Amino acid sequence: MSILCAEDYRALARARLRGDVWDFLDGGSGAELSVDANRAAFDRALLRPRTLVDVSRIDTTRKLLGGALTAPLGVAPIAYHRMFHPEGETATAAGAGRAGALFVASIFASRTVEEIAAAATGPLWLQLYWLRRRPALAELARRAQDAGFRALVLTVDAPRIGKRLRDLRNGFVVDPDIRAANLDPALMTSAHERRDGASSIATHAALTFDQTVTWHDLAWLKGVTDLPVVLKGILTAEDAARAVEYGADAIIVSNHGGRQLDGAVPALRALPEVVAAVAGRCPVLVDGCVRTGRDIFVALALGAEAVLVGRPALWALTAGGADGVAHVMSLLAGELEHTMALTGRPTLADIGRDAVLTGERPQP
Repeated sequence: MSILCAEDYRALARARLRGDVWDFLDGGSGAELSVDANRAAFDRALLRPRTLVDVSRIDTTRKLLGGALTAPLGVAPIAYHRMFHPEGETATAAGAGRAGALFVASIFASRTVEEIAAAATGPLWLQLYWLRRRPALAELARRAQDAGFRALVLTVDAPRIGKRLRDLRNGFVVDPDIRAANLDPALMTSAHERRDGASSIATHAALTFDQTVTWHDLAWLKGVTDLPVVLKGILTAEDAARAVEYGADAIIVSNHGGRQLDGAVPALRALPEVVAAVAGRCPVLVDGCVRTGRDIFVALALGAEAVLVGRPALWALTAGGADGVAHVMSLLAGELEHTMALTGRPTLADIGRDAVLTGERPQP
């Protein structure tokens, strides 16, 4: 079977993964309204091509927080890549780097930050949840900086885990031979304990995530390392403005791939108001059901400086390891380049708000 687009990897991954692991990756929270809405937002966007433009050379390159990217594209943070491939995050990082893409490793990575850094050739960021044990959080952030990671990504939309019905029905548990390699095993015990009708992921989060964190705590995290701090999970202009006020170095517009608050606004629909509120003061990225280069183009037209993809990268990792990740990221970048040529936008700077119709009134 020829793999011609990211979706072609989906069936391959589903056939290889155990049912509960597939549901962990594929599912969302509640009725999965936000999962469906994320995709629908991209599908509703229409492109406005310009003609008689010299498109003999297309430039997709971008600098982002000091890192050079072949295209404005990265792999979003997802936990425990060894559930999907024996090499785990080292394969993902190697594949992303080969494609010139960013890789955002999860705090619950199943390979150490040092191993990931050794395998990577592209920019690396580390995603964090705010743990109750701040010393553990600070130690990991400093290790990431020492290993060569370029930014910390604080996920802010998960004071507790969303009600993911697939995981609850499966009694989902992380296999004991797969662990969060960067955290003290004592912190992770509950992630490996099975209970009927419960998700070990949600149980673990309830025990270890700090639900008292506020905007004022960001100063502490910014003081732990010299790395930029990126906030992931912003969906409103109000929070975007506060993020800038409290020193965020970048923002990722995200509804957690539909895995947290079911019915939350799709990230793509929230993107224009966030971009308007930020007003150029820091980079804005977006994730949530990006499946094609056309989707990347739409996000860029609505103001994103880059996009992150989650599930497609893990489909490709499952099916082909590092080679699969490199291939799917290159496919997406190639589709973006193709879309830019056919819309008469030869550089990323040419992709403006006038490049798409969304059925919504453009932000001023």
